[in-house]
Amino acid sequence: MSRAPTTATHHDLEALLRDDVPYGDLTTETLGIGAEPGLMHFAARDRMVLALAEDAAALIELTGCHVELFAGSGTVLEEGAPILRAEGAAVGLLRSWKVAQTLIEIWSGVATGAAAIVGAARAIRPGIAVACTRKSVPGTKPFAVAAVKAGGAVMHRLGLSETVLVFPEHRAFLGDAPLADVAERLRRSAPEKRLVIEITTVEQAVAAAVAGFDVIQAEKFSPADIAALTERIAISAALPRRPIIAAAGGVNAQNAAAYAAAGADVLVTSAPYLARPCDVQVRISPASATV
Repeated sequence: MSRAPTTATHHDLEALLRDDVPYGDLTTETLGIGAEPGLMHFAARDRMVLALAEDAAALIELTGCHVELFAGSGTVLEEGAPILRAEGAAVGLLRSWKVAQTLIEIWSGVATGAAAIVGAARAIRPGIAVACTRKSVPGTKPFAVAAVKAGGAVMHRLGLSETVLVFPEHRAFLGDAPLADVAERLRRSAPEKRLVIEITTVEQAVAAAVAGFDVIQAEKFSPADIAALTERIAISAALPRRPIIAAAGGVNAQNAAAYAAAGADVLVTSAPYLARPCDVQVRISPASATV
């Protein structure tokens, strides 16, 4: 199959290999088997949404092996479905084995978790967006973004540099400044950006909508609270525009449908980053063996 671009650079993948094998594979070297030709097969043990397969393949190839990729990131795999086949010297196969396997397992878990939330929400509201936060493990953002996309979700914020989101922690430094003044200040300084504000009550949300914020991020609202907010927004005559309602805090696959039914436009979640890694079966054998 044709292969999509990798998420990480060769430098990034080489760093992963160096972290695991900084001074050579002592066991393989001591046994004297490094030059033996071999085969390595990856397959799904359980149903999963595949992620980072291209990166795993590129990482294996950095050790001098040839890789045939059978499925790309975003593919839904059933139990036993093949992921890739690699052939090369034992030293390369054994050096790349665990790093490549773990890369797929961890990030396919994230993709599978994201897909579960997307599926539950869109069964109720086909157009709803599921946005994953930036609360992934520090230093892994490229992998996290790729896994989120593989699961059919989008990123909520890539970082602090490209979006405007006013938290209560920001407002603590603004004293009693009216929300309308805060929104006006933001529009003057960042005129091309949407203005997002996090709130914790329905009354705060309505006030922020009247002040002109584009997105109301409702933090830890229950589905009933979201329904009440969307109803208040719908009947308010004082709004300059209808804001986007984003439900955030505690959103997961079990309650996503309820939030969608309540009228949320976006579900903001960190839950996929806590998903159980998927299980990838790896078989390594001499090239002469029948597999």
